[in-house]
Parts: sequence; structure tokens; C-alpha cells
Amino acid sequence: MADFLSGLKKFGLGNLKSEELYEDPKKKKVEVEKPAAKAPVKIVEKDLLYDKKYTCPICDKEFVAKTVRTGKVRMKGVDLDLRPDYDEIDQIKYDVIACPECGYAALARYYGKLTKFQIDEIKSKICANYRKQDYLGEVYSYEEAQIRYELALATAMVKKSKNSEKAYLCLKTAWLIRGEVQRMDPDEPNYEKQKAEKEAQEKELLKNALEGFIMARQSEEFPIAGMDSNTLDYLMAALATETDDFDVANKMISELLTSRAANERIKDKTRALKEMIAEKKAGQ
Repeated sequence: MADFLSGLKKFGLGNLKSEELYEDPKKKKVEVEKPAAKAPVKIVEKDLLYDKKYTCPICDKEFVAKTVRTGKVRMKGVDLDLRPDYDEIDQIKYDVIACPECGYAALARYYGKLTKFQIDEIKSKICANYRKQDYLGEVYSYEEAQIRYELALATAMVKKSKNSEKAYLCLKTAWLIRGEVQRMDPDEPNYEKQKAEKEAQEKELLKNALEGFIMARQSEEFPIAGMDSNTLDYLMAALATETDDFDVANKMISELLTSRAANERIKDKTRALKEMIAEKKAGQ
């Protein structure tokens, strides 16, 4: 082949004599170097938020509250008691809307739905004693978020909310504390002590939530806190399991497993609760 290409010298292409006419498919191909992969963009919590405007139904003042951008947060899992667990942000920190001027606060699903009696009660028992708070940071700290939940629970108590609303607030406050514990630094001083204190607070709130949902189940019409009967029954079974109230847990589990209305997804989750109770009892 080299002799055949010898005439290329006069064109200055004599170096092509060494080229092969055919490529041997058995020979390993030289891989083309790929460009280096771009480093993933780090998502910052403040980038997932925006300021949403509200008008307070108590004092008529306008204010803004940090709100999570819809569709920007990825859920990585769901806890036993239906707490959604997110990757980049703890969305539960931003579920309470609180007026910084007068102290009125509520979860978004209950915000602004007030009677005259409730407005008067909030004015006399919350607003009259409230000291103005400013939330000036780009994000809410867990401390700020917990204050907002406490304000919402105080508001719910003063305005004589349904048991389901107060139970749901207790549940979400417990979820908030759980999220904080997840993000605590084990290397921080007093980590174990603070963790134990937070977990005790969470368990107490879960007990309060269960108590409230039991009362709501007996006196309120569905949907209760946005849940149908099967979802609420499962949640109650999960809360009872978490707080070692095995009598309530077994009662709810039995009803769910024999229910014709409960779907297989709920029943599978309920069977997992049953196994968990057996393991807990075996370990006692």
C-alpha cells in the first residue's frame, strides 16, 4: 500500500503512506476525550423562596411571608407518620403565616377563615399582649419557625378552633422539631443532650396530636385536616405506634386491615406498622 501512495510525495503528502487502507474492527478504537462534566449547581435555600403578600384579617396591615416556590422542591421520602422529607429545604418551616404586627398566625390552609367572635378573641388575648416581631433574614431559622408555630397554636386555642386544627398544628410542630434534629451537627457541644431534649418535645407533641385527632374523629365530618377517613385512621395508627400507645394502634390497624374502603397501599403501610409493634414488644 505504501508503494501505491508513493506518488503523493510530489503533493507533499508522503507521510500518508503509513496510513492503513482499512481499519481492523478488532483493534481497540481510540476514545475521543469527553469534556469535563460541569459541577452540579448548589441549590441554596433562599433561592427556593419568595415573598408573598398578605393582608392581616385582624389588624388590616399588609405584610410578606416567606413562601416555598411550587415545583422547586424535591421530596426524597415520607416518614411513618406521613411527614414529607425534602432534599434542599425543610418546607415545614414555611407553612405558618404570621402577622409581624399583631401576632395573628395560622397554617396556610386555615389562614383568614374567621368569625367576628374569633377576631374579637384574638384581638383581646393575642394582639393586646403581643410584642412586634420582625423576620428580616433571607430564610427562617428553626427558632423563628418554632415561634411562628407556637403563635399559630396560641391563636387556635384562643379562637376555639376545631380539635383537628389544633391536632394538625401539634403534628406539624413535631415534624418541624424532627427536621431540626436531622440537621443538627453531631460535632457541636452538647449535641446528645440537645438531641434528647428535642426528641422528648417531639414525642410529647405527637401524643397531643393523637389525642386531638381521636377527639376530632368522634365529632367532626370528613375531610378532617384535609384527610379522608382511611388516611386519618392510618395516621392515628402511626402516631400511636410512635408513642407506644399499642391499644389505640392495634385498634386502628385492625379496622384498616378489615376495611373494604382502604386501598392496598394503605393496607401495606398498615401491615408494616403491625410488624413494627411486634418488634417493639419483643424488645421490651
